Amino acid sequence: MKNYKFFQNKNCEYFPCHKDVAQENFNCLFCFCPLYLLDKKCGGNYKYINNIKDCSNCNVPHIKGNYDLILNILKREVF
Repeated sequence: MKNYKFFQNKNCEYFPCHKDVAQENFNCLFCFCPLYLLDKKCGGNYKYINNIKDCSNCNVPHIKGNYDLILNILKREVF
């Protein structure tokens, strides 16, 4: 795995912020999801609570191998 595609901050008080990803595969690179503003086109597991997008059940940006997936979604929807 190329080092620009994966990063962990084990000193973060929230690490890991999602408990259902194995710690050795948890990627902190996209701590704030770059797909969040794509709304329903983000491809993640989200729900709306009082008209606020809740992504706490989504692991898409935190899975080690999803760097290319995220870039492809951004290319398709934004660029």
